[in-house]
Amino acid sequence: MFANLRQVTHTPSAVDDATATTSTYLIISAMRQFSRAEVACREGKWKKALPLARDPEYKTLGIIGLGGIGTVVARRMALGWGMRILYHNRREVANPPSDFPIEYKATLDELLAESDVVSIHLPLNDHTRNIFGKAQFDAMKPKSVLVNTARGGLVDETALLDALESQKLHGVGLDVYPDEPAINPELFQYPNVTLLPHMGTETWDSRDKMALMVLDNILAALKDEPLPNIVPEHR
Repeated sequence: MFANLRQVTHTPSAVDDATATTSTYLIISAMRQFSRAEVACREGKWKKALPLARDPEYKTLGIIGLGGIGTVVARRMALGWGMRILYHNRREVANPPSDFPIEYKATLDELLAESDVVSIHLPLNDHTRNIFGKAQFDAMKPKSVLVNTARGGLVDETALLDALESQKLHGVGLDVYPDEPAINPELFQYPNVTLLPHMGTETWDSRDKMALMVLDNILAALKDEPLPNIVPEHR
């Protein structure tokens, strides 16, 4: 695992890139319905019964939680796909990215009303559990997309299934679930849902970065220096 440590370019946010890659894939798959199309190929159906999908280019992406991962996702989708970027945090970011346009929305409802794609990047705690429920699905644009690579407990699964059943959503991309590793089998009946088994940092490169991040923190502690990676609530 550590054979190529010297070749690794690491930053204090070791998981940002890999998790953002997962989010980017889920956004594109949910918009273009690529997961559904792959199943059709494997079943020998070609394009039969495949509805037309949607392009991500120049749509509006709403980021819930503009931390390290959310910022990387926003940058990639803005610069790579020309998406308009909105974000909602508890408070406006003091130094937002300057290399692409980004707009703060003071309320979650404002963001949901304008977003074609909503991507969740929040920690799970007592304040955020089931933070995305029926009211939030009702506030989303018709035929929009929800992507969650943060924690399954952030989304009320009953409300998600209701939104899918009512065809409110064009697609959904999930890498996380409330009862991992179990996945609610009801999700399997919706072909417009792309499912991954919590693949965010499942790469050799990410694991090397994470190992180096741990070592950086241990060395800083031994030297009585400020730790490079502190959970915000513990600062």
